[in-house]
Amino acid sequence: MLTEKLNKYRIILASGSPRRQQFLKEMGIPFEVRLKPVEEVYPVALKAAEIADYLAQLKASAFKGSLADDEILITSDTVVWFKNKSYAKANDKEVAFQMLKTLSGQWHQVITSVCFTTATDQNTKHEITKVKFRALADSEIRYYIEHFEPFDKAGAYGIQEWLGLIGIEAIQGSYTNVVGLPTHLVYKTLMDMAK
Repeated sequence: MLTEKLNKYRIILASGSPRRQQFLKEMGIPFEVRLKPVEEVYPVALKAAEIADYLAQLKASAFKGSLADDEILITSDTVVWFKNKSYAKANDKEVAFQMLKTLSGQWHQVITSVCFTTATDQNTKHEITKVKFRALADSEIRYYIEHFEPFDKAGAYGIQEWLGLIGIEAIQGSYTNVVGLPTHLVYKTLMDMAK
């Protein structure tokens, strides 16, 4: 079991996301949250998973030189990718509306990268899930934004919230990846690291 394997390690989650924290709790992984501010800017030439990988590693770079030998740092970033464009967090209602209007009736990719960093090593992995919205009415999009304020989420939506429940027709791949953490990938990677 992973919990026993991790006895000699301390897991540090560098994320304020309640969803990522809840997943680790439900997986039985003891962890502490340690946050450091990072400006999430990436080179414009990067595409899709390259963006998520870069940002997950960027978040880890804030901890350079500060990790103890028994610590494993987990940093993560989620990107919504559609028609060669990244849909990041929306900073206001109109941007959120335009994002969701664009994704309405379409398949898009949700990419979450997870970076595992120790005092001596770094390993970055990502997972890609395809998600399809049915055609959403403008009134549904506005209702969702007004009541759920999804401004902290890539693509301006949470699959686990109202819009996900009423608007997502199909999903190909990991559900937890769309929520923000591919739990199967985290489990396997930690199992490998704790050998």
